[in-house]
Formats: sequence, structure tokens, C-alpha cells
Amino acid sequence: MTDSTEAAAKAVEAATEAATNWTKAGRHAGLAGAAIGVVAAGAAAGVAIERMTVGRGMRRRARLALDASGPYGTLRGTPGAAVAEDGTELYYEVDEPGDPGNAGHSAKHGKSGREGRGGRDGRDAQRERSAKQPARGKPARAAQEAQSGLRKRLTAALGRRSAVPTVVFSHGYCLSQDSWHFQRAALRDTVRTVHWDQRSHGRSARGRSQLDGTEEVTIDLLGRDLKAVLDAAVPEGPIVLVGHSMGGMTVMALADQFPEYVAERVIGVALIGTSAGRLSEVSYGLPSMGVKAFHWLAPGVLKALGWQSEIVERGRRATADLFAGLIKRYSFGTPEQVDPGIARFGERLIEATPIDVVAEFFPAFAVHDKTEALVAYDAVPALVLAGENDLITPADHSRTIAEVLPDADLMCVPGAGHLVMLERPELVNEQLVSLVERATATARSSRHARA
Repeated sequence: MTDSTEAAAKAVEAATEAATNWTKAGRHAGLAGAAIGVVAAGAAAGVAIERMTVGRGMRRRARLALDASGPYGTLRGTPGAAVAEDGTELYYEVDEPGDPGNAGHSAKHGKSGREGRGGRDGRDAQRERSAKQPARGKPARAAQEAQSGLRKRLTAALGRRSAVPTVVFSHGYCLSQDSWHFQRAALRDTVRTVHWDQRSHGRSARGRSQLDGTEEVTIDLLGRDLKAVLDAAVPEGPIVLVGHSMGGMTVMALADQFPEYVAERVIGVALIGTSAGRLSEVSYGLPSMGVKAFHWLAPGVLKALGWQSEIVERGRRATADLFAGLIKRYSFGTPEQVDPGIARFGERLIEATPIDVVAEFFPAFAVHDKTEALVAYDAVPALVLAGENDLITPADHSRTIAEVLPDADLMCVPGAGHLVMLERPELVNEQLVSLVERATATARSSRHARA
């Protein structure tokens, strides 16, 4: 056996061992543990080559270095909290145009009275200074110039401050408001933006009605949460809604339950990497024989693991490399081309979501169907954007949305995956600025016509 062959065999063996450890973490969950083990075993192949060439200690040090130096997710605004119908505190931040103090807020608002992950440390100031830069050198200069150009375009398009909309960002499942890092960097100082954390995610509190068992998570509930945030953070003026994945579904649920509000206040909408329904048919890149089994087992798997959250969380930490491999596969269309700092940032966002929260939310997607509600956005400029290689909410689901909104701008990005706003930020930023321009111009024309 050659050295390289032997190294490859050892790498696969080590990765499979990690998969076995993950299975053991859920051993008391019966079929749940077995199913998680199967998924983990599939991911083992994805990390085998990396393990051939890079030692575990070096990988861990690399992750720590990326965590310490990465500027992603460090942008902060003026904090606030809305109260949902069940008393859950929903955390949001506002970036005001021309406010030099935006980056200075520490956002020390945490779950259940604990300090949030936004607390500042000695590195935050340096991170914030570089937060708009995705890289150093020529790529960084090009990105800075692109952002500057977008701001000039947007400033010219917005004109009078009385007509400036507030752009409200709703994030996806197992993410937080920080997933909009690049879009926030591109729009801050130019247009008012609101970024909020969905219940039980980010710095928002755990859902009270879920903790006491009185109500399960539904997409309709999230739509009402969004309404509470809008009432608190944007009490007046035009609104452009932007939603990714579950956040896009939340935006649809808002229209379904508050059509009059949408007609009166919303002047534009962006639906990114999302779906109006049929999520129970998604294959997630699995073989056809495994798709039905996955959809049948997944809710019970997650529920059982949620009951044993401490064991599972230890398993996630023990198999960090395996977890990273899964995240890369399902987050990015071309994971080998994604900047390591951005890949690690996506990993941190997802791993911060407790397994019991993952379990609480997952069943809501199988029954999600808001196709009819989409017509509420047919009267305003709309953007429908997806990664062509998205395994979570396939691009065909965005094409279906565009069929219901025939005047929407549809863009399916070749090679991009589910976290398209992190994988292709310049393109997404460009499209969002164009949407705000169109929405503002259309709203002004409508007001002039009524006058």
C-alpha cells in the first residue's frame, strides 16, 4: 500500500469514526440516532481528504484564528426589542442613514437575561473597521469601490429623505440577523435598515409559547412576529421587505394575515433562496430511495434529539470537522471556492442554534404553503433570487414564485448555494440596490398620480 493510499484509508476511517460518535450521541433515540449516523457517514467522505493532509490540532487552531480575526457579523446598530403576542422578546437593530454611531453599539441583549453574543471585546473595534472588507489587497479594494458605487447610486435614487423607505431584513432557519452582513455593509449610511432575530434565534428570546408547550412554531406565527417588529421599529413610512429562506416564508405569512397592511406600507419585496410550499418534496441531494425515509424520519429524529440536547451538543462539538463538512455541502454551491473565513462564519451561525430549537421549527416547513398569499406582492417591485445549486430550497421553488409574480425580477445564480448572500454578496447587493431604486421610483410615481 502506498503512503497516499494508506493516508486516504486512515482519513476515511477517522471520518467514519466521527460519524459513529455522532450516532452514539443519539443512541437512546433509536431510529433517530441511526438516521443521524447515516447522514454523518455520508458527510464523512467530504472531510476525508482534508483529514489526510491537515492535523486535527491545526484545523482547530485555524478555526480559532478565523473566529478571532473575521470581521463578519460584527456590524451593530441601535438595539431595540419588540414583544410578540405570547410575550416573547424579539431583538432588532436599526441602522440610520448617516449615523456615525451605528458600529459603536454593543448590542448586549441576550436570551433569558444573559448577555448576548454581541458583547464587545478588545478585538471588536478592529473588526468593525474592516467589517465592510471581504478580503485584503486588490479584492478588498474592488469590493470597497463597488460598495461606494452602490451607495452613490442609491443616494441619487432616493433623493428627498421623506421618500426614503426602511429596508427590513428577515433571516433564515438556524441563522441570525448577522447572516446579512454584506448587505448591511453595502446599505448602511445610505438607507434606513432594520435587522431582527427570529424567535429562539440569535439574540431574541426563546419562544415562550414553545417553552410552556402551549403552541408549536408555525410560519403564520413568524409572520405575526414580523408584524410586531414592524410596529415597533417602523411605525411609519414605506417599507421594503427582504427575506431569506425561512425569512422569505415569514414575509409571505405577513401578507397572508395582514394584506391591508402590506398594501398600505410595503413598496417592494425580495424573496431570496425561499419557497412558497412543497418543501416535503425536496430531496436535499439524497438518493431517491432515501428521500421519503428522510421526510418520514426527520421530525421524529430531531424531536428525539431535542429531548437529549446536552448529549447531542457534546456530539456536535466532538465532531466539529464533520459538522463543518455538512454545513459547507448544504450552504454553498461551490464550497471549495468560498473564502475560508466566510465558510467558518456560516458554520458559526448555524452551530449557534441549539438542537432543540432546530427540532421545534422543522415541522413547520412540511405544512408551509403560501402560494396564494404571494399575490399581495404582485402590485410592487419584487426580486426573486436563488442559487442554482441550492439543496435546501431548490431554485425551481423560486421559479414557481416568479410564475405567481410575473413582473418580478427572477435571478437564479449559477454555481451558488443556499447562503447565496454570503457566497455571492456583490451580486446580491447589486440586485437589492436595484430593487430599492425601483421601489422608490414606483412609490413616488404612484403618489404623484394620486395627487
